[in-house]
Amino acid sequence: MAPTGRRAVGFLLDIVLAALVAGLFTAPDLPGNWSLLSWALITVLPVAFFGFTPGMAVAGIWVARVDGSSLVGLPRALLRCVLTAVLVPAVLWNTDGRSWHDRLSGTVVLRR
Repeated sequence: MAPTGRRAVGFLLDIVLAALVAGLFTAPDLPGNWSLLSWALITVLPVAFFGFTPGMAVAGIWVARVDGSSLVGLPRALLRCVLTAVLVPAVLWNTDGRSWHDRLSGTVVLRR
């Protein structure tokens, strides 16, 4: 399982990247809610097809399905993203180290 610190670093890097990408399109104004859309795209598409976001890649972690399938897929990646945006499921863990958004989407975050 990926430790909490690595998860936090990956999430923080993704948030910064999303703000920078959104800022490219909204400059000189602040990105506002466009950074949320950018973050959702940075989160859903890479996790669905590659198993990690850019921030996760830097942090050395990745998302895998619990059932062993090779791809996380769009429905699970979208569910993880929505639940992470709500934040409560993403910060509540069980004793096995999986957060509620991982449990509900049938995924686990692992260290590379």
